[in-house]
Amino acid sequence: MLLTAAFFWLFAIVTILSAIAVVTARNPVHSVLFLILAFVNAAGLFLLLGAEFLAMILVVVYVGAVAVLFLFVVMMLDVDFAELKKGMMATQPGLLVVGLAVAAVVVIELVMVMGGWLHLAQPLAVGGVPLSPGVSNTQALGLVLYTRYFYLFQAAGFVLLTAMIGAIVLTLRHKPEVKRQSIEEQNARTRSGAIEIVKVRSRTGVEGA
Repeated sequence: MLLTAAFFWLFAIVTILSAIAVVTARNPVHSVLFLILAFVNAAGLFLLLGAEFLAMILVVVYVGAVAVLFLFVVMMLDVDFAELKKGMMATQPGLLVVGLAVAAVVVIELVMVMGGWLHLAQPLAVGGVPLSPGVSNTQALGLVLYTRYFYLFQAAGFVLLTAMIGAIVLTLRHKPEVKRQSIEEQNARTRSGAIEIVKVRSRTGVEGA
């Protein structure tokens, strides 16, 4: 029990510090790396709660795909965020007010959640019990996800699809001087348009060569 509590505090403290570093880091690449660290430690917390499926999904999907995709997009775009922030503050000072308002709302929500958790009459572990004693947490998660929250699950899939398309559009750059393959032009080629047969007399060259 003492070892479990020690691991809980270790994972929790590192997760909180990593989340703060994601927001406060000046370099966006460092923010993504701190985000990966937060995901890994959150997976450790899921393991302590007995939700091993959620822990593996968090590592495989979010760390192995989503966070790496963020890092790839940030490195491909090569955006000067310092110059961008400087220009944004000069041209649109109202964005600072909007950002502070959103931050205040998030802080109020966190305080309300923590206050409700502290004054909760029943322990939180009761809500995490599977649907029946013979059902594992993975099966219970699938039953709830594909029945009660099916539409929300599909909506989340569309959001991720939109993010993937946006990343592709942002990183796709066409350069006019680079030769590219055109399947339509290759299929439409004929013998007359592809080659030219020239009869050359002996000991003479081809005109225009």
